[in-house]
Amino acid sequence: MLPPIANRFVAGESPATALEHVRRLNERDIAGIVNHLGEHYDDHESVRADAAEYRALARDIAASDLQACISVKPSQLGLDLGEDLFRETVTNVVDAAAAEDVFVWIDMEDHTTTDATLDAFEELAREHEGGVGVCVQANLERTREDVERLADVPGKVRFVKGAYDEPADIAYRDGDQIDREYESLLEYAFERYDGGVAVGSHDPAMIEHAIDCHERYGTDFEIQMLMGVREDAQNDLAAEYPVYQYVPYGNRWKSYFYRRLTERTGNVRFALRALLDR
Repeated sequence: MLPPIANRFVAGESPATALEHVRRLNERDIAGIVNHLGEHYDDHESVRADAAEYRALARDIAASDLQACISVKPSQLGLDLGEDLFRETVTNVVDAAAAEDVFVWIDMEDHTTTDATLDAFEELAREHEGGVGVCVQANLERTREDVERLADVPGKVRFVKGAYDEPADIAYRDGDQIDREYESLLEYAFERYDGGVAVGSHDPAMIEHAIDCHERYGTDFEIQMLMGVREDAQNDLAAEYPVYQYVPYGNRWKSYFYRRLTERTGNVRFALRALLDR
């Protein structure tokens, strides 16, 4: 059983508890992005087990008729063991999910994974004519070029500020500069993309900017937030716009929870505020 502080941010340890959480979200007109917790595996057995878990999860989502998709991490599907293994495994998961008409997000991890992740996404998105999404991080200097590259790729692109502590020679470090870059990337995507823009942010200013871009350009978009964070805002936004909540589950919740807290000191304050606002 999860302790109260983690229970707010993690939907239990089984797929059943995660899908029950999604069912309750759907009653509030919020969809779910379901993630089986796990990352940075250094053994093939864990990779194979989580790939099988995702294939089963896609079947369960399809059978339940829930408004939900799944989210996978490259290092969870074998990237730390080699790009060939990752491409084989992620293709297997996406193919199985596509057969069930379930959308798959490929998360972005630190900068060392960017090329492999984008290459896999582009190939799979073109093969399946969408049905796959990828995340890009505004704090990386390279992201503007990546966003331009992805403009004609079917599927979806999630825009986030970036949670990893990246080297100063390849990343923006100043928060205001990251905000400006995030807004600029959104502006480009809403103007140039044919839909499929996902705004992964809890920052009211960034969300308002996205809404303004949507009203100016008419581009389809969705708002994505974490489970347990600004849920009142999620409810309010869902009355007018598509909203998705990231719903993690699994017995590796400790590493997920503490990694989120330690990535940036601001995350600690954010989690504490969220608890005080219960």
